[in-house]
Amino acid sequence: MQLHPDLESFLELVQMGDAPPMHLLSPTEARRSYDAATPMLDTPGEQSVRAEDLQLAGADGRRIGARLYSPRAMPPPGDGASLLPALLFFHGGGYCIGGLESHDALCRDLAHRTPCKVLAVDYRLSPEHTFPAAHDDALDAWNWLERQAGVHGIDPARLAAGGDSAGGTLATALCLRLKADGRAQPVLQMLLYPCTSSVQDSGSHRRYASGYLLEADTLQWMFGHHLNHESERCDWRFAPLLAPGLEGLAPAHIALAEFDPLLDEGRAYAARLREAEVPVALDVYPGMVHDFARLGNIVPEADRLRDDLARALASAFDARALAPALMQ
Repeated sequence: MQLHPDLESFLELVQMGDAPPMHLLSPTEARRSYDAATPMLDTPGEQSVRAEDLQLAGADGRRIGARLYSPRAMPPPGDGASLLPALLFFHGGGYCIGGLESHDALCRDLAHRTPCKVLAVDYRLSPEHTFPAAHDDALDAWNWLERQAGVHGIDPARLAAGGDSAGGTLATALCLRLKADGRAQPVLQMLLYPCTSSVQDSGSHRRYASGYLLEADTLQWMFGHHLNHESERCDWRFAPLLAPGLEGLAPAHIALAEFDPLLDEGRAYAARLREAEVPVALDVYPGMVHDFARLGNIVPEADRLRDDLARALASAFDARALAPALMQ
């Protein structure tokens, strides 16, 4: 398959532009550039979805920013018969950039199309807060969601975890942490081109090191800001492929892009999950590059991906809802 022609034209414009590559910017400059590009690259998302900014209570009194998305015509909170399922969502950006605004459209569309509530987490970023701060925030957000679900019209028995890129890593690492603690799993882990490997030396990393939106130098710039020392690359929270056992994890829906440096490690993680007898649905989107979920103004496949993700979430939520009745 060839690179999608609209993406090819877009990438040519990026290469011809005079903006410096991200790895030559400071984290503050990179965040400003990333956020400024969002409305040019992506559609606004479903505007009928209500968005409420929250502060989640974390460990040691820490507060974690978040945004709760609710689809239109919601039942009143506390109506136990009408509680909605929810997706806990972690944005991508290599642990250094991105936030609630950069992924607002994606979260709105998932809330509307599933339908479900979406709780997007504004976890702490590096280098101000290095590893494992983001992972701690992910666990705290999950704990908050379990405790506060009913207050916000959410069914605590139908919770999923997901994210894109580094956010996908946070989601699957959360599942690994819950397993280690002997706790219940989400109904689904929704992983969009997650980072899973300790090193970036696969065939796809070599093939797509430059010119395909996510640059090899940028990836190492992000990881260099995030990690305190090289030995942390072997921590399964950073590299889930190194986790000793994946048995018993939540079913996974994994979406990858054909022209993405992270393609091979995404496939490798799907293979390890299957070896552990974890149900996995793996979709590789031909002609796409990393972060295409946020390129709604560039390629129609971004819209198709959102439909696919919404169907996967709805199926997982419906299966959990049906389970008690089937057991009677």
